[in-house]
Amino acid sequence: MKLYPLQFEPILKERIWGGEKLKTVLNKPITSKITGESWELSTVEGDVSVVANGELKGKTLTDIINEAPDEVVGTTVHKRFGKQFPLLFKYLDAREDLSIQVHPNDELAKKRHNSFGKTEMWYIMQADPGARIIVGFKEKSNAEEYLENLKNKSLDTILDSVTVKEGDVFFLETGTVHAIGAGLVVAEIQQTSDITYRIYDFDRVDAQGNTRELHVDLVLDAINYDKVDTYKEYDKNVNQSNTIVDCPYFTTNFVPLKGETKIEKSGNTFTVYMCIDGDFELSYNDATYKYKKGDTVLIPAAMAEFVLSGNASILEIYIS
Repeated sequence: MKLYPLQFEPILKERIWGGEKLKTVLNKPITSKITGESWELSTVEGDVSVVANGELKGKTLTDIINEAPDEVVGTTVHKRFGKQFPLLFKYLDAREDLSIQVHPNDELAKKRHNSFGKTEMWYIMQADPGARIIVGFKEKSNAEEYLENLKNKSLDTILDSVTVKEGDVFFLETGTVHAIGAGLVVAEIQQTSDITYRIYDFDRVDAQGNTRELHVDLVLDAINYDKVDTYKEYDKNVNQSNTIVDCPYFTTNFVPLKGETKIEKSGNTFTVYMCIDGDFELSYNDATYKYKKGDTVLIPAAMAEFVLSGNASILEIYIS
């Protein structure tokens, strides 16, 4: 299989809280006024990404991994995860607040859903003035205090709400109660999992007058009741990979690209680039590939050397 930088058709998701910024900010081909998510790279059952460019156009991500796992995901990743693609990449547009929710850890997710857990990180791409997120508890809590405040609809008194701005990054380990607030566009990197326990949804109803399902009982042993530090500071050295998150599930670096830089890879892991601002080109095997803000590209592990050039802010993601 001849491999090259792979882009995929966005999988667009309408959400009760979604809007139109995925089109106006990130140029996604949305057609509704409540599009909340663009899944950029996914092998979640029922939502498997399809190649959008080059000779492999029309093939699924699962297809190409099955055909050449070491060359696509890398020798280390293949050994650890088999032919599963271990990460899920999204852009989100929150016109309204998302529900307050939590994700189970690997052990609980495996036991209940035969799934990975969902450790994730958020990069804030755009923030309206005063936009906020919820990340964990203000102080150490417990199930009794949590249930009492849930009953009284006063969770806001014990949960930590933070005002955010463009460029902020938050790392959410499983068990962290969280919510993305209104007025935000977010790049999200997470384990491959669609398991979410919804705690509270502000009593919203959909167009048919229905409320969304809550998972009050499931969350009790999934929540981390300790106070957690989710905000990540990071360097911004030009033309370098500045580490933001380095965890067992993924490493994410911030690359401020100005001019040209040569990249050399080991073949152990795939790499994903998310262009969060500006535009850049990738040169490989006498071919040039162009990317703009909102684009996501999978670099197969077999691509050992290539050159990036342009003026862009890029998230670089791989598995160590």
